[in-house]
Amino acid sequence: MRPLVSGSAIDALPPLGDVLADNGLMADKRFGQHFLLDLNLTRKIARLASPLHDALVFEVGPGPGGLTRALLAEGAAKVVAIERDPRFMPLLEDVSAAADGRLALVQADALTVDEAALAAEHGPGLRPLIVANLPYNVATPLLIRWLTGRFRPAALILMFQKEVAERIAAPPGADAYGRLSVLAQATSQARLAMTLPARAFTPPPKVDSAVVELLPRADAPSGARLAALETITAAAFGQRRKMLRASLRQLGGEGLCHAAGVDPAARAETIDIKGFLRLADAIQHPPVRDP
Repeated sequence: MRPLVSGSAIDALPPLGDVLADNGLMADKRFGQHFLLDLNLTRKIARLASPLHDALVFEVGPGPGGLTRALLAEGAAKVVAIERDPRFMPLLEDVSAAADGRLALVQADALTVDEAALAAEHGPGLRPLIVANLPYNVATPLLIRWLTGRFRPAALILMFQKEVAERIAAPPGADAYGRLSVLAQATSQARLAMTLPARAFTPPPKVDSAVVELLPRADAPSGARLAALETITAAAFGQRRKMLRASLRQLGGEGLCHAAGVDPAARAETIDIKGFLRLADAIQHPPVRDP
C-alpha cells in the first residue's frame, strides 16, 4: 500500500473550505451537491475500500475533491474522478497535479459513461472499485445501473441519504424493504458501514447520510434471470399493499406463485431474496395466466 507521507504534495494542498471560498464556489442544488470537507471523515470512508494499492477507483461527483484526496492519500493505484459540474474541474486539476499521475479526470454525466472502457484505458490489470459520495439526485439510478449492468466492480463503497441506505440493507418484513433491497441483496452482500450526520456536510442536507458497502456475490443472477428479477420486483413492489396473486396477475399471478413455492396471499415486503429468485426463475417458464 502506498501510505500518506507527511509533507507530501497531497497533504500540502490547501484546506477544502479555503479552496471553495477562494474560488467563490457553492453547492448547486440542481446536481444534488453536499460537500464533505472533513478530511478525517473522508479518510475513514476511503479506508473502507482498503487495500487500494492494486485498485482502480471510480469516484462519481468528487466536487472540490475531498474524497479524491483521501483515496490518493490511502494509496489508490489510480483514481478516475467523474464530475459533471465544470466549475470544479480547475480544483480537481490542482489535485491531479499533486497526484503523481494517479488521478484521471472525466467531465461527464456518470449515467452516460462507459466504466469498462475507462477501466481499460486508465487501469488495465487493476482491481476496479467504486467509492463515492453520490449526488443525491442520481444516487439510486446509478446504483441500479451498477448492480444490473455489464460493468461489475469488485466492491462498491457508496454514500447515500440515510433512508436510501437503509432501504438497500433492509431485511424482509422491514418497513424499508423494497425493490432496491432485493436487487442489491440478490447481487451483493450489503451492509451499512457508517453513518454521518447532516451537520458534517456543506451545506447541511435535510437528512443524515450513511455509507453502504456492497460486495458482489459469486452466485449473483445475470442475463435473463436478472432481467426477470427486475420485472418481478417492479410488479410486486409497484403494488406492494396487494397480495402477490393480484400484483403479479399480469405475469402469471397465483399460478406463478405456486410454481415458485411462494404464498400467493403474501405481500411483497414479506418475501425473502430466495423467494424472489424463485419467482424470477418461474417467470422464465410461466404457467397459464389467471383469467
